Amino acid sequence: MGNCSGHWNNWNKNDKGKFERSNHKSKCDHKHDHSDSCCGKPKHKNKNDSVLVNKVICSKMVQKVAEFTFPLTAFGIPATATIVSITVVPNPAAIVHNVTLIRDKVVNMGTIPVTITGIALVAGVATPFTLTTSLPFQEHTDCPGACPEDTVTETPFVIEGIFNQPGSPIIVSGAVVLTGILIKVVLRTTITVTRPVIVDAHGGICNA
Repeated sequence: MGNCSGHWNNWNKNDKGKFERSNHKSKCDHKHDHSDSCCGKPKHKNKNDSVLVNKVICSKMVQKVAEFTFPLTAFGIPATATIVSITVVPNPAAIVHNVTLIRDKVVNMGTIPVTITGIALVAGVATPFTLTTSLPFQEHTDCPGACPEDTVTETPFVIEGIFNQPGSPIIVSGAVVLTGILIKVVLRTTITVTRPVIVDAHGGICNA
């Protein structure tokens, strides 16, 4: 039985062996004054007990796919050339991107620089080619509870995979006009959305 759940707590036996009600009040008889309350809980007299912290709205690992299909002519070789080998070297340190928060979503767009080198057979002759360019990427990440005024941070991008596919079709107005090389780089990062809130001395959040 708890200290405040039984009715015998305020009764004591006197020197005649009879029970008398004591004048001592139980701790639970004390009533808090909620008039100076921040979150429905009594505030400490010292206002410095309230602190500003960042509440995590969401945090998740996401993948971003940067890709583009280049015509063979972009590499300075004719469209009839045969690709023998391709090497793709991305530069994650030079990624340019921007992050926008909308309600319940994080929108991320950017580009990653890559250097593409390879060998192609042009009229039966092995011909090297090189192209330095950038691959675009965009990603919409669900983040329930996120608001445009929140803060979003991302960990440094990590490259998870690099892919290429010669002979990929390039479609213009619904028709295949020529074939090219599809270059794809898969990136990984962790997105965290936070919001500053005030926590009182009792651990209650005063604004969320």
